[in-house]
Amino acid sequence: MLEMGTGEVPIVPSATVVPVRDGPTGLEVLLLQRNVALKHMGGEWVFPGGRIDPEDYRVPGDHDQAALAAAMRETQEEAGVCIRPEQLHFLSHWTTPEGARRRYSTWFFLAVLPADQDITVDGGEISAHRWVRPEDAFAEIRDTTSPFRLMPPTFVSLVDLADFSDCVSAQHALRQRRPRRYAPRMIMLEGGVCFLYEDDAGYESVSESVSGPRHRTYMIDNQLEYIREVAE
Repeated sequence: MLEMGTGEVPIVPSATVVPVRDGPTGLEVLLLQRNVALKHMGGEWVFPGGRIDPEDYRVPGDHDQAALAAAMRETQEEAGVCIRPEQLHFLSHWTTPEGARRRYSTWFFLAVLPADQDITVDGGEISAHRWVRPEDAFAEIRDTTSPFRLMPPTFVSLVDLADFSDCVSAQHALRQRRPRRYAPRMIMLEGGVCFLYEDDAGYESVSESVSGPRHRTYMIDNQLEYIREVAE
């Protein structure tokens, strides 16, 4: 569950890679499990990534370039995978909503890996890895007896990839559109949260019930539902 905070929280620049490969029965996504001993998101399944460090800024003030550098560095550190800049496609950008205990401004990049790519987790911050088809991840989330859980940005990224049968079709489709940007606004509900995104009818008023286009995620009792009913 999202950690709630109070007062002014600094927004930390970070970068994430969404690694995909062609599996035996379709497109698969690499997820890493954070060590259960960690205070922040311990045990959660995430994509490789982390904060943008000062040394990632090879050009002062160039956040996009620094995000690429951080994405490659973090994937090497956490998964043992060396990625070249030309492998990365800017998929989306997420800003953690106001009210969270920790806030991040995160670049998400798609990277296609070979089917036989070796994965080596660091054994510290990251304790395990798995390749999973998006639809299998969704089924596991719906199983209330399963400890498998995802945060909304990870879940929405999987939804984004679920319709593609292979990496080539995913790459082609994603290159035809602009990167999506998410700056959620939160509405606290009984048992969870509704996250409104910018093109939702209720975004400006921060209202769940306003009629019109829907673009939101519900996280209720550890169950996630993503709704996108807006024009591209």
